[in-house]
Amino acid sequence: MFRGIFETTIDAKGRTSLPARFREILVSRHDDERFFLTNSAPVDLGGGLHSSGLLIFPYRDWFVFEENFRISKGFTSEQRNSIMRTIISPAQECSADKLGRFLISPSFRKSAVLDREIQFVGKMDKVEIWSMNEWDKVRAQDVKNFPSGTEAAAELGL
Repeated sequence: MFRGIFETTIDAKGRTSLPARFREILVSRHDDERFFLTNSAPVDLGGGLHSSGLLIFPYRDWFVFEENFRISKGFTSEQRNSIMRTIISPAQECSADKLGRFLISPSFRKSAVLDREIQFVGKMDKVEIWSMNEWDKVRAQDVKNFPSGTEAAAELGL
């Protein structure tokens, strides 16, 4: 499972380093250091504003995701097209070099508003990448959306 939040940088050419802990998980749990990089689902910030980061899927998990999407029945045609254009179509197969570095394409840097300071965020079975500025906005929205006082949160012991 991918856990933790790691701050790092991205250079002018779009190179960054996958945190060592996440590289270890790719190899030890998924038997493959390759992964897919794509856009994340947009986060509603309220007032018509949205924020997006990037997602890292372990290599084999990506193909499971694609197949689940292909056979899914719960989306309208417009929603299917949005998921296809936002997440599936732009996905790129990646692998890190011996130092853990990999390239984030200009189109992904633009869509996720990535500048020099970025965050890698473990999300159990995936990893998110956020610009520091967008991460702060998303975290503020998370505080508003947090299910405090709900039965579901109590069942988790929160």
